[in-house]
Amino acid sequence: MSEIRVLSKEVSELIAAGEVIDRPASVIKELLENAIDAGATVITVEIKNGGRTYMRVSDNGKGIAPDDLPTAFLRHATSKILTKNDLDSIATLGFRGEALASICAVAKVDVLTKREQDSYGTHYAIEGAVETTSEQCGCPDGTTFVVRDIFFNVPARLKFLKKDTSEANHVADLVTKLALSHPDVSFKFIRDNKNELVTAGDGRIYSAVYSVYGREFANALVEVDHNWQGIHVYGHVLKPLSCKPNRKFQNFFVNKRFVKSKACAAALEEAYRNNIMVGKFPGCVLYIDVPPETIDVNVHPTKIEVRFSDEKLMHEAVYFAVKNALMEKDEPHEMVLGEKRNFTDHELYDFPPEDNSVQMEFAISDEMTEVIEEASIPVQEPPIENIPAPEPPEPVPYQPKITRVENVPIDEESRKSGEDLFLASLENPAPTPEPPKPPEKITVEEINKAVREMPLPEAPEEKDGYQFISQRSFVRSVVQEKKPEPEKPKPVVVGELFKTYVVAQIGDEMILMDKHAAHERYIFEKIKGDINELETQMLLEPVMVMLSYDEFDAISANLDKLSKLGFEIEPDVAPTVAVKGVPVILGNMENPTDVVTELAKNFIECKHDPQLEIFDDLYHSLSCKAAIKANDNNSLVELQALLNAVYDNNSTRYCPHGRPVMITLSKKDIEKQFRRLV
Repeated sequence: MSEIRVLSKEVSELIAAGEVIDRPASVIKELLENAIDAGATVITVEIKNGGRTYMRVSDNGKGIAPDDLPTAFLRHATSKILTKNDLDSIATLGFRGEALASICAVAKVDVLTKREQDSYGTHYAIEGAVETTSEQCGCPDGTTFVVRDIFFNVPARLKFLKKDTSEANHVADLVTKLALSHPDVSFKFIRDNKNELVTAGDGRIYSAVYSVYGREFANALVEVDHNWQGIHVYGHVLKPLSCKPNRKFQNFFVNKRFVKSKACAAALEEAYRNNIMVGKFPGCVLYIDVPPETIDVNVHPTKIEVRFSDEKLMHEAVYFAVKNALMEKDEPHEMVLGEKRNFTDHELYDFPPEDNSVQMEFAISDEMTEVIEEASIPVQEPPIENIPAPEPPEPVPYQPKITRVENVPIDEESRKSGEDLFLASLENPAPTPEPPKPPEKITVEEINKAVREMPLPEAPEEKDGYQFISQRSFVRSVVQEKKPEPEKPKPVVVGELFKTYVVAQIGDEMILMDKHAAHERYIFEKIKGDINELETQMLLEPVMVMLSYDEFDAISANLDKLSKLGFEIEPDVAPTVAVKGVPVILGNMENPTDVVTELAKNFIECKHDPQLEIFDDLYHSLSCKAAIKANDNNSLVELQALLNAVYDNNSTRYCPHGRPVMITLSKKDIEKQFRRLV
């Protein structure tokens, strides 16, 4: 008996269908492409239960002739090509003639269609590739496909479908891509009886982008319009300062077909080089019109991947189009960044402006010495000793200098900064030739407590609010209540290098501390230690954050974990979430978009057991976002407090990513470099 057999029609149909239809989104894609090819200007997409049980696509296209309906569901039946030469100049989205045959092989399909010249429409039903109904009916011009119970006859495929929300997100993502690719078509997307997307269909790219991505994204666009050796590139790209933390907002449409092209993506990012921060990616809605004979779309069953006859030429066309648009815009990136943090030390704290020349370290050193000397209160001074404890603070000769420190702040958090310096100075009084009996000191625990209240984003320790106490009354209470205790010497900040590295001295050693790495590690340990006690800071107004559908699904599924991290987030109309509160430790965060997007990314990529409550990746992201950054303007008060917080803590020697927080050079090491020691 022969071992090679011809498969039955039913089996071969199921195998062929599996190459085209693998989930509900595949069905919607094929039906939408047919609707667009039919000249539709209004298309409605509706799904229920992620498309598992119900999908509907209605359009106002030219319709299907009654006699053509049975033929339309046969494999390799199409009206879009006829000869092999037509494959070299495909101008339609569909052309293989496999879509309807594949859909009806694995689902129950009903079609209502009518041409403008016909007096009545036709209702045609087919189930598992078997015709069940063909009759006349009344219906509007155009075509409506209703697909029910996908994979009803292939249980093995059905069990591989994901959750309804995930499948629905794939459909939503597909609809948005097609809505962007055809701004002249009005799309309406209904998900479980709720409208999720409606586009104007007025032919304006801006309108389509506004409907899909929202006002904030649309208002951050730069127009692109460039011709390069027969290739027309047009559309919009994001301003460099508005770039996203991932590549999900990159959309390329070749001859109005959404494609994924490494050549186009590489050209886009090359055009943005040196204009965006590390970890940010440009977003775009770019249309590329090329002669049909120069591309091959018959590469992959999904037709998302294409081949160009000249990849280099395509790369150049996209690169020069985007580069020219960005240069014409000429956005002052550095100036804008500067405006976001335009409060310098001397503006906030009345310090003289720092000199960025080579002499900067010496100027800062003198300033630091002056402030420490002013804040160091020797016990033997008569004004403090002669003031009884119950009496309120009285003016004393040195009061103006202390008032300078006391009145430095603008707000409550800055007040704490002033006291932090004062507390730190008590542990390091200015040296004198013959020091008198040492004054009473604050314990390390109290300094650590004060550090936690410093204006670097932290939650206040006191639940009932913070009451500012003058330096003199505080010193008086400390002198009366505390006993002398031997303490280790503390490093003293003497300057800052490149606005990134803190320079400090302790004894015969010099310390270089990476301020971002140090603060990042400090916050990381704080979050891990207080994971069940992180407080939430409510925002004045909810911030609407536009995500991808996968990110929206991840955030919605992990709201309890985000709540424990101090976030107050509510899902809005997908894929948008409303951020109502952020952890106090993140400080004054006006726009939490990047943090929420990063959290969603971590949830998607996390391989841990979903029942675990602690994800180190989440803590890394939070601490990195909340920490001060290189080139930030930080006062000496803040840098001294940060150094005090991490210096004696062995767990803060490395940042969460493994980089060293500080390095130490001895006087001997330095003298060897200058050949003072042989």
